[in-house]
Amino acid sequence: MSQWISGKFKLSLLSFFTLLGSAHAADFETCKVQLAAKAVQKGVAQDVAEKVFADIHYQPKVIKLDRSQPEFVQTFPGYYGKRVTTWRINKGREMYDKHRDFLHQLTTKYGVPAHYLVAFWGLETNFGGYKGTMNVLDSLTTLACDERRSRFFTGELITAIKLLQRESLAQDKMVGSWAGAMGHTQFMPSAYMHYAIDGDGDGQVNLWDSEQDALASAANFLAQLGWQPGYRWGREVNLPEDFDYRQAGYANKRALKEWNKLGITKADGTALGNTDELGYIVVPAGHTGPAFIAYPNFRTIMRWNNSEFYAIAVGKLADQIAGEAGLVKPLPDLPAYNRSDIIALQAALNNLGHDVGKPDGIIGPATRAGIREYQIDNNMIADGFPGLAIMTKIGVLPETESQG
Repeated sequence: MSQWISGKFKLSLLSFFTLLGSAHAADFETCKVQLAAKAVQKGVAQDVAEKVFADIHYQPKVIKLDRSQPEFVQTFPGYYGKRVTTWRINKGREMYDKHRDFLHQLTTKYGVPAHYLVAFWGLETNFGGYKGTMNVLDSLTTLACDERRSRFFTGELITAIKLLQRESLAQDKMVGSWAGAMGHTQFMPSAYMHYAIDGDGDGQVNLWDSEQDALASAANFLAQLGWQPGYRWGREVNLPEDFDYRQAGYANKRALKEWNKLGITKADGTALGNTDELGYIVVPAGHTGPAFIAYPNFRTIMRWNNSEFYAIAVGKLADQIAGEAGLVKPLPDLPAYNRSDIIALQAALNNLGHDVGKPDGIIGPATRAGIREYQIDNNMIADGFPGLAIMTKIGVLPETESQG
């Protein structure tokens, strides 16, 4: 009897999940019909819409990736060390030489130095070595049919179909990231539509197959984002021993002549400068790691990817492709913290009266401010960074773990 009940229960579960899958598939098919109609309303040809949506399939992996949170909180040393590598520097120089004349033409036209264009290319796809494997239209439709960010991805989907129509692209060749970024430069469809250009002069804008299209599009994109010709991204600097780390960050922009008076120098010890050019201090790995001064083009890089880690990596990779040296101050040896470590840190700070908001495992401005308050109260260097010293002192990491 128990075996019959068990077998019947398994059959019921199987039927339940079959019905659930069928219902979900029906919902997706209904959503596709609605999206096709909307695409036609927005200017996609009826026959194109019908053909495209007939070959679009639901991708549960995309929803899983959209909902997932990383297990670890990546620190700057881990991020930088995996991206600004000897291989990428050498490959970048090789690609610079391959496209030297074309890159210089782009620099003349758009004002973006060639080594930056190559650096973006290297960080986005390893110079075209990995452009993603997900079908872009499948991914975008799956996300457009999901309520979390439906409006945004519906717009991106329709734009992607318009690109397919405008550029005579093959649907099965439109592969990219799970979120719809495409080609050598990983442009979202809206960026592709508005900024991608025909660099090789063949009459088609193809960011998958044409390196020249990709490089020209990157130059145009950066120029439109506000790149200031003739200026650097920033540089590594030396901070004086008594530097007040509360003066770091974008909110504390100063003229170089003012930073000069405060004793900040270039990393090699030479004078920073005595001009009115604005910059702000970035300390991505705390007081034991390298520090940088960020100029206006740093913020332009962040308009491509809103991450200070990314902007530093682009800048330093570009510098080294152009022949400059790497970091002067070595990266500190830090663990890859678990999100639970940061949540425990945030909870401890809250309990000690340093309000950082609801613990979420994300090191944002409120968490850095809370760390800085704790450091001040405990006579520590107040860099607002969760280094090993504070993680040990506050009880998140055991004493033995802090000795590595």
